[in-house]
Amino acid sequence: MKYKMLVLDMDDTLLTDDHRISEKNKSAIAQAQEAGVKVVLASGRPTPAMLSYAKELGLHQNNSYILAYNGAVILDMTTEEVLFEQSISKEDIHALYDFSKENGVHIITYLDGNIIASSESPYIDIETQITGMPLIKVDDFKKAVDRDSVKCIMLDEPERLVEVMVKLKAQINHKSITTSKPFFLEIMQLGIDKAASLDRLAQKLNISSDEIIAVGNASNDLSMIQYAGLGVWVNNVEDALRHHADVVVASNNEDGVAEVIERFILEETLV
Repeated sequence: MKYKMLVLDMDDTLLTDDHRISEKNKSAIAQAQEAGVKVVLASGRPTPAMLSYAKELGLHQNNSYILAYNGAVILDMTTEEVLFEQSISKEDIHALYDFSKENGVHIITYLDGNIIASSESPYIDIETQITGMPLIKVDDFKKAVDRDSVKCIMLDEPERLVEVMVKLKAQINHKSITTSKPFFLEIMQLGIDKAASLDRLAQKLNISSDEIIAVGNASNDLSMIQYAGLGVWVNNVEDALRHHADVVVASNNEDGVAEVIERFILEETLV
C-alpha cells in the first residue's frame, strides 16, 4: 500500500517530553514530504500553539494542513485560511461552567488567542506552558465568555476527572467529550473529533482512509487511529488503548514517528 497521508498527534507523540521535534523525526518527515506524502498535524492544541511546529516542518511549503482543537478547526497552512470551524455556543459554555462549579473542577476556554479561566490550578499552568498562550484570569467567567468558542477543558486530578467524565456524559450528552492527558477533559461540539475532521480533509483531497497513516498516544487520538488504514500508537500509549492500533512503535522520546515513516513510507517508495 502506497500511503498518501501521514497524520500526527503532537504532544506525547511527535513531540518529546520537553515539547521538541527531534532531529530524526524532523528529517524523516522531510523525506516523507519529498516522497509526496501529505503530512498533517492533528492535535487538541489551539491553532496558535500549533503554527510554529507546522512551519518548522515546512507544512506551509508543502500545501498541507493542521487539525486544531481536536478537529474543531481545519487550517490550510499555505494560506492560513480556516476551512472548517465548529464552535460551542456561549450558552452551552456557561452551562459547562455551572457543571464544573457544581462538581468542583476547574474549567478553561479560549477567546482571541487567550486562555480564559476564573480559577487557579497547576493544571491550568500546564496548559499555558504547553500552548504558550496568554492566560487571562477573570472574576466572572460567564461575563468574560460573551461569545462562542471552539473548545472547553475541565481540569483536575486524573482520578477525579474519571468520575466527572461519567457524570458529564450522562448529564450533557450533546457534546463530544474526550481526554488528551489524564488531567485534561476536553469538550467540543457533538460530532467533533479528529477522525471526523480528518475525513472532511481526506474527501477534499480525494484520499481514501486506506491511504492514511495516523499516529497517536491518547484517548483523543482513538477515533483517527480507528479511521486510518494504518493506525499506530507510540509505545507510551495508555495501556487501555494499546490493543486498538494496528502497530505499536517506539515512544515519543525514541523517535517513534521516524520509525513509522521508515517502515511504512520510505521502504514502500523503494519497492
